[in-house]
Amino acid sequence: MAGSDHGHTPAAWTGVIISFIGFCVAGAFMVAANPLGFWAGIVVILLGGVVGFAMKLAGLGQKPTPELDRAREEAARKDHTPETARADVRA
Repeated sequence: MAGSDHGHTPAAWTGVIISFIGFCVAGAFMVAANPLGFWAGIVVILLGGVVGFAMKLAGLGQKPTPELDRAREEAARKDHTPETARADVRA
């Protein structure tokens, strides 16, 4: 997916950074045996998802392109089971 810029958007980066901060906060408070701080970190994690989704709706997410649509159609047509992968190598 590197060729399609999957996830390389302001919405994705912001959501992940906010969620990562929440993860660090929750982890620190879990070690400190502070339930209130732990749950505050969990709320920050969820807030990261909400902010990322809101930014995507605001137009800061990945824009659909013909190349992306073509890659998705091709991936949907392919059968990715191990049996067919071995059959393709033998053929």
